[in-house]
Amino acid sequence: MSRIKYYYDPKTCKYERYQRSKWDTMLNVLGFLSAASILAVGILIVFNLYFDSPKELLLKNENKELKLYYELMEEEVTVMSQMLADLQQRDDNLYRVIFETEPIPTEIRRAGVGGSDRFKEIKEKGLKQEQLIISLKSKVDDLKRQLYVQNVSYDEVSEMALNKEEYWASIPAIQPISNEDLNRLASGYGNRLHPILKVRKMHTGVDFSAPKGTPIYATGDGVVKEVKTVFGGYGKHIEIDHGFGFVTRYAHMNEFKVRRGQRVKRGDLIGTVGNTGSSTAPHVHYEILKDDRFVNPVHYFFKDLDPSEYDRILELASKENQSLS
Repeated sequence: MSRIKYYYDPKTCKYERYQRSKWDTMLNVLGFLSAASILAVGILIVFNLYFDSPKELLLKNENKELKLYYELMEEEVTVMSQMLADLQQRDDNLYRVIFETEPIPTEIRRAGVGGSDRFKEIKEKGLKQEQLIISLKSKVDDLKRQLYVQNVSYDEVSEMALNKEEYWASIPAIQPISNEDLNRLASGYGNRLHPILKVRKMHTGVDFSAPKGTPIYATGDGVVKEVKTVFGGYGKHIEIDHGFGFVTRYAHMNEFKVRRGQRVKRGDLIGTVGNTGSSTAPHVHYEILKDDRFVNPVHYFFKDLDPSEYDRILELASKENQSLS
């Protein structure tokens, strides 16, 4: 309840009751409201300085979560980069060494993409954490690009592995006839005395003496290129194309067990020993051509010989005796 105010009236020499006007009342109300407003604004400012609003608290918590997720993603990208680096090292220093191929150049693995406008869309949004986002996205893009290069590399390695398996299966790596006691190698590769001409002449293969009808086997996987019979020379003979530059020839045969164009595996029966053509005794004359050049077949007998047996057959092949054809 408001207090009653009085004033002294000199005319009546009495204290008269003060009657407020509407204007005075309005001014008092306005003054109170102004003071209250100023006080409220001050309190609000002080509160905001020292206390967060619910919305600000929510946004700050969200920022903390986003920062935590960013740090976790950065750690994952780092771990993935380390794993990729390990795979790249194995690829270059192990797999490609095994398959005798050059490692992938570093400039190809690290090649950049795009240009200054790579992150144009992000920059146009004017995000406060623009640099963090661009940094992480750049790392992810680099990682994706390197993973793509590595994936292509593994496809190549896989293809090389398949080719390598086919390569080892195709090499003429066994003797053309059974020769467990190693006494059937009659004449080796090199200059030998020709049995008919009686002069020293280049002997382009090795001769294995064996009874007529002894089985002759393909020395590697391949396709029968020729099945021929000629009077003189090689007589009845077979040529097998093994691919990878290898061709084998089996001469002076008695009969054929394969036909032209037939695919054979190492160890398949292809014919029997004979005495046809310019042969002086039943045997098989065996030749290997690598890239159209004659090579010493003894150097390829590594599949069915241990080191001591190989030394023994190398010694027999090196004797400069008379060839059988």
